[in-house]
Amino acid sequence: MTTATQDIITLKLERTFDQMDANQDGYLDWSDYQKLGDRYIQGYKLSRDDRRTRALQTFCQIYWLELLRHAGVDGDRLTRDQFVAANRLAVIDTSRLNVTEGGGHAIFDIIDADGDNEISKDEFARLMRDVWKHDSPEAVDLFIRLDTDGDGAISRHEFIRAVREHFLSNDPDAPGSIFFGHV
Repeated sequence: MTTATQDIITLKLERTFDQMDANQDGYLDWSDYQKLGDRYIQGYKLSRDDRRTRALQTFCQIYWLELLRHAGVDGDRLTRDQFVAANRLAVIDTSRLNVTEGGGHAIFDIIDADGDNEISKDEFARLMRDVWKHDSPEAVDLFIRLDTDGDGAISRHEFIRAVREHFLSNDPDAPGSIFFGHV
């Protein structure tokens, strides 16, 4: 892996850290992951006992514990550098949790509000508006980039591919790099 490649992945993970650090204290803790889950739950007006809510919360809990395990910290919070290093390790260690698959499917199931196994332009606009608080023309461009086959919808396969690209792609212009780096 080249230095430039490492810098791109690190940059994406650092942006993710900054977006998740809700109180801007320079650390991530469990409450930041709870807030992330709550953004989806509130944005999609899901009940606490909805299976999609439970799946997302369960994924977030396991993901958080895997980050702590891979960071090798004694406490229950991570610095930006610890977060980046732990994510790099957690993504390649699928012995307990496949981060890209588990999280991707849990989030996809929430975004796909009508359950037709694809994300329409309206569903994507809702995600950007109600969860990520982005209501800009760039959202349409992001949708088009994620719809890699150009059929007017983001399939589950295209979405999971974008999640993988966020964590593993060396290409800063890959659709997943742009989408997850944007939000």
